[in-house]
Amino acid sequence: MATPATIVDPGLPTIVFVGRVNVGKSTLFNKIMEKNQAMVSSIPGTTRTNNFGIASWRGKNFQIVDTGGLTFDESIPLEKDIIEQTETAFKIADLIVFVVDLQSGLLPQEKELAKKIAKKYKDKQIILVGNKADNATWRAQAHDREWLRLGLGDPLPLSAKNSSGIGDFLDKIFKLANKLPHRPKQTKDFHPIRVTIMGKPNVGKSSLFNSLIGQDRVIVSDMPHTTREPHDTLVEYEKQHISFIDTAGIRRKSKVSGELERQGIGKSINAIEKSDIVLLVLDASEPITDQDKQLAGLLREQTRSVILVINKWDTADDNDDTFRNEVKEKIYKEFPHLDFAPIIFVSAITHYRVHQIFPLIIRAWNERHTVVEPEVLKEFLKTVTRKHLPSRGKGVHHPKIVAFSQLHNDPPIFEMLIKANTSVHFSYVHYLENRLREQFGFYAAPIVIKLSKLKRNDLKPKDI
Repeated sequence: MATPATIVDPGLPTIVFVGRVNVGKSTLFNKIMEKNQAMVSSIPGTTRTNNFGIASWRGKNFQIVDTGGLTFDESIPLEKDIIEQTETAFKIADLIVFVVDLQSGLLPQEKELAKKIAKKYKDKQIILVGNKADNATWRAQAHDREWLRLGLGDPLPLSAKNSSGIGDFLDKIFKLANKLPHRPKQTKDFHPIRVTIMGKPNVGKSSLFNSLIGQDRVIVSDMPHTTREPHDTLVEYEKQHISFIDTAGIRRKSKVSGELERQGIGKSINAIEKSDIVLLVLDASEPITDQDKQLAGLLREQTRSVILVINKWDTADDNDDTFRNEVKEKIYKEFPHLDFAPIIFVSAITHYRVHQIFPLIIRAWNERHTVVEPEVLKEFLKTVTRKHLPSRGKGVHHPKIVAFSQLHNDPPIFEMLIKANTSVHFSYVHYLENRLREQFGFYAAPIVIKLSKLKRNDLKPKDI
């Protein structure tokens, strides 16, 4: 079934950066975005999947796309996929920025690439940019006649590293873009629900991401750590904006290989910290591992709303309600601290039930923001303590709850104030949490109950 959401079109001119590996496209992209959105390293092929961003210049916005660096070698892993991603970007481009490295000079393959682009996309404006013009000597290289072989004129020199020439480049972009059907403009400030897709490598996160947004925006491969950095796409579902973030697979530190994977995992964790809801993806064809459990523990610590997505359900031997309930029971036994998280069974490849994730997200978002009025909480506490008196933790004195209040929502945080020199057993805290869910919902959200003790010198509150 097709996704019920549509990708939000910002209605802005789209500027696409293209070039071979290590010419500095991602550094230039980050400089213009004014944040380290794209991963940067000296390792060829660091960027694999197109990176989208909304940039601003002279008070107006335009969309820029950083494409994967081309090696011109089909034996390189994912080179074919990177080329396909680049072709996809060209189709939506209003302006193409061909980036070259002034310090390393022109390669024969770049000449062929320039010819192909100029021929295939002759209706699009192409700007030649000479990066790494870090000083006057290198800036002078922009006038070398070899660049004329590209057929794109003299390159505009700039340095993404030290920002020299960036203003002139953006002025040129701005001038050309103002002549396009889509012109730079101020865009609406969206405040979407941020939904991060996470899991260990090869559970199908990128396939799920593509299925949710309805486009093949990220590369999908059986090769571990295909996704190196988070990629986000804004969609609209029933007038609600949702930003889906695909993240790099997170695995044990002992198995992490190389700086790129470490950077990618760091960015993934950062994305989780900034999200509202996390889709924790598990592989239906494999047993739950210690790594899955560690990721689940990370989510509880971050107090994110969680939806457990069991992917690759098309590989399951059975699909009736009885079998699904048995699987759910096993999952909750493995993740007892995520017993609040709903479970959905999907197949990102066949799109089975993927569309059902959207209403779950909306419900989770709404109930994460639930606020219970003080008077309602007071009556709630009277009822639950009448049915089940607080059980004692440490000490000999029976505990008494003298106040119960909500401190915060998003996530829901409550405070239980108990009599001095007493303690409440953790099982009673869990009992209160379950009663809160029964009466007020808090669907998919963790509930935090903080314990505080009434000090001896405090005025005794009225009994409740």
